[in-house]
Amino acid sequence: MTGRRGRRAVLPPPDHRTEPPLAPNGLMVRVVNKAGLEKDYDFATLPVAEPMQRSLAEVFAARSARWTSHETAQSYWVALLAFARFVSAMEDPPEDLGDLTVAMAKRWRVKNISTSGGRSTMRHVRPLLKLDPRLTTGPVAEELVRRLPASESTRQSYEEGEREQVVLVAQRQFRSALLRIRENTVLLETWRRGEQPEGSRDWRIGKVLDHLAQTGSVPHTRMPGGSLHPTHRTLLGGSGYASTWGRLFLSRAELTALAVLLTDRFGWNLGVYDRLPVPTTAPSAGQTTSVTYQIQVEKRRQGGGLWFSTENVTDTGAGSPGRLITQALEATAWGRALAARLGSSTDLLMVARRRYPDRLHRNTERPPHVGPLSFGISNGDAQNWAVSHGLGGSPFQRTRRTTVTREGRPLQHTQGTHQSIYVLPDQRVRRESQSVFEAGAREALEQARATVFAGHVADKPGAGHEQTLVADCSDETASPWPDAEGGCGADFLLCLGCRNAHVHPGHHPRLAHLHQELHSLRSVLPDLAWRERWSDHALRLEDLREKVGPAAWSAARTQVGDADRALVRLLLKGDLTP
Repeated sequence: MTGRRGRRAVLPPPDHRTEPPLAPNGLMVRVVNKAGLEKDYDFATLPVAEPMQRSLAEVFAARSARWTSHETAQSYWVALLAFARFVSAMEDPPEDLGDLTVAMAKRWRVKNISTSGGRSTMRHVRPLLKLDPRLTTGPVAEELVRRLPASESTRQSYEEGEREQVVLVAQRQFRSALLRIRENTVLLETWRRGEQPEGSRDWRIGKVLDHLAQTGSVPHTRMPGGSLHPTHRTLLGGSGYASTWGRLFLSRAELTALAVLLTDRFGWNLGVYDRLPVPTTAPSAGQTTSVTYQIQVEKRRQGGGLWFSTENVTDTGAGSPGRLITQALEATAWGRALAARLGSSTDLLMVARRRYPDRLHRNTERPPHVGPLSFGISNGDAQNWAVSHGLGGSPFQRTRRTTVTREGRPLQHTQGTHQSIYVLPDQRVRRESQSVFEAGAREALEQARATVFAGHVADKPGAGHEQTLVADCSDETASPWPDAEGGCGADFLLCLGCRNAHVHPGHHPRLAHLHQELHSLRSVLPDLAWRERWSDHALRLEDLREKVGPAAWSAARTQVGDADRALVRLLLKGDLTP
């Protein structure tokens, strides 16, 4: 089979052995993430007795077999630490998990049940404790598995004015950076082609830019005190990043602004940007001036082989979705080229130049630094970006919610998640849907009114009323369905929906027979055909039956004559016209 992603799996060498997560001492658990990086968790540091430390280490190690992320392991570790602190604070702390009592489990529940953070802690601790054989059955086990109330999300989408503010701030910052990099790119390329007069200011700046492109830094001079300063800061116009390395590279804040714009456009999660490959191009059918990008989006929470999806985005000009991808490729081009030059084997789109390149990389979940370059967007980047612009919190979750609700369809999540997490709890969606619900209710009311008997129920014929097939008419000239001569152009059955209709006991036998025949037609006609042709008339007869009374209606059926049957038969065949 061709066209499949990845490569053929091969067997490990014969001497390969997988190290168990639990160390021989029974107190250290090692978790290996998807990237193959290791992180150790020392259960000897938990403030509980050693037997319980060992028991918690065992269940943690057993559970860790399904983890591929240190973030997941850390969330369980933090929850276990909270549980250990709770146990150690008791007057008579249990020595091991088997010593837990129902009273202790109840106290643990009461402590955590009232807050979303506490419920989250319980959801992490419970599956671990259930792995211990002593807590699989019995009163304590039953207490531990009691249902937890769902936590309602307090995160809401942006109001339109709020969204415009966030997007405008991001556009201004990224646009400024793009223009800066574009201008310096033109200068560097003309310098490399030898088009700048040697010794001129632009020629000297071009030489600095060439050094910057090769190394990620402008030339520096070490001062007597040991600090480094840009050698050509007067020529470059300052020593800030925009005048030095920012001439060819995005800062982390500018990369965050780009990510905000991408989330607003495509609804991607913050975690997508750490592993977003450089988009590839595909032919655009019938187009010579546009380009279509194929973007591989990784969705780690999907699981079950559904981690990746490919989105096709086309750049057809300014304002099109693909134009932002084109600009992102242009703004990150020098960073990606430098990463390749420094030996990076990954070609990721979201690359920025770090302000402090000597700082160590400690996050094992995010792509490692390559020289002065970093990849993706961290939670800290998002928080710092929002604070620096006075926005009061990371914009990614709310921006994603806004995009999802604006699009009205799932984006990188299931239909159930779309409805339960994004649509139903959102106040803006509820408010905007109110007019839709009201319009639907009004339409339903109008339909209901259109399918009831609109005339009058009388005891006897009225003076001056004209007879029709199903009722008497009090005023033919005031018909809701007038003809060209000013009379009534309605079908006979529509008389039942006219306010001028008067029905008296003389009509009851024929109408009761008509009602019976309409329901007989339903058993022989396709459902859709019956609903379109006869449903409204049948509903009006049902309403008239209630107004006349079921007893009188049943009695009228015994009085049906041959003339009634003949007229109803002709009426249903369409052989009678007004």
